[in-house]
Amino acid sequence: MPTRPHQSSPEQSLRWEERRREVGARIRELRLGQNLSQEALALESGLSRNMIIGIEWGRKSVAYERLWDIAAVLDVPVDQLLVSAQSETRPEPYRGGRRPMGG
Repeated sequence: MPTRPHQSSPEQSLRWEERRREVGARIRELRLGQNLSQEALALESGLSRNMIIGIEWGRKSVAYERLWDIAAVLDVPVDQLLVSAQSETRPEPYRGGRRPMGG
């Protein structure tokens, strides 16, 4: 049984990559639905903005304890981070705290 990512089979690595993308897309969807910037989510959850970016794009893994921190900021049960995102759209980035409603 592999103990490190580089010891995993290519198939397992692909499954993990897909799961990271799915969770990241869902976090992004929930964040945007609340008009919350990546920076604001990072500050409120105790993660760096670069980490939030990496998670949302499926490039970085996150400790499962941190999922609870993210869920708390998004005010959703942690299991809501593990369901598939409803859309794959990538709107233009917004840099500046919470977005004004309607914009």
